[in-house]
Amino acid sequence: MSHIQAILTIDTDNLPSNFQEIIKHEQEVVAKWKEEGILEHLFLRQGRNGAILIFKDIDEAKAIELMETLPLFKLKKSVEYFALIKQF
Repeated sequence: MSHIQAILTIDTDNLPSNFQEIIKHEQEVVAKWKEEGILEHLFLRQGRNGAILIFKDIDEAKAIELMETLPLFKLKKSVEYFALIKQF
């Protein structure tokens, strides 16, 4: 089972006036991924400047493709991807 970690940092200095609407849409997208079984975990960053998403059973190219569809992706300052190996 493959896991990809995506670390998204958003530009909190330039948030649009409709930020709360974007967050609502973001939550809908993430809930769909959880239902589909491709998102294992979502952690909000303590500084509230982004999130860490753990995808499962997809490759890095697919994770990148999915991340680019997130509503908050347009507000990104940076995004990093890491392939993970789960230790049993």
